[in-house]
Amino acid sequence: MLDCVQTETGADPRFAVIWLHGLGADGNDFGPIVPELVDKDWPAIRFVFPHAPRRPVTVNGGMNMRAWYDITGMEIAQKQDEIGIRASMAEVETLIAREVARGIPASRIFLAGFSQGAAMVLSAGLRHAQTLAGIIALSGYLPLEQQLAKERSTANAGLPLFIAHGSVDPVVPQVLGMLARDFLRSLGHAVEWRSYPMAHQVCAEEIADLRQWIGQRITAIAPD
Repeated sequence: MLDCVQTETGADPRFAVIWLHGLGADGNDFGPIVPELVDKDWPAIRFVFPHAPRRPVTVNGGMNMRAWYDITGMEIAQKQDEIGIRASMAEVETLIAREVARGIPASRIFLAGFSQGAAMVLSAGLRHAQTLAGIIALSGYLPLEQQLAKERSTANAGLPLFIAHGSVDPVVPQVLGMLARDFLRSLGHAVEWRSYPMAHQVCAEEIADLRQWIGQRITAIAPD
């Protein structure tokens, strides 16, 4: 089990959000946005922010850093580290299983991620055998696209997705996010797409839009 930072918005959480950070960051990266993201009227939510394993990253001169998989060149969608991606998919599966064991069914678990973390939640979530609450992919892309078309789970075939990107992102070009959007829509997913005038980051408008989307999903799943 990966080490994680965890926070709960109330007693006896009824939902969980497993949030994967980007390359070189760690599980502390997105904790500060929780107060801005959560509505006081929502049921209690457990936020789980795992730390990726440390590994050498080729594109960064072999520097050892937290990463969900290796990136071998500046064209991040090429020559993908399939072994590393699949190993991290298994780590996400373990995190989901722990939340289920703690009493939160898969149908109330959101997967969220930024950049490399976004690539991972799309990869793991769309292959997961049980229906999830939704997937949030910020400033990312879709690796192993052709394999996903064959391996995706029927339980999540129509899963709602929130995909957002910065229009001037120099790290993960927005076109990669748009390609993921279009491919996933072609598979029948209800993709909520947002583009913001920003670089490789998050912004207040994005958080507000995401808060609304999560609220809609919570209401649809647990109208009480």
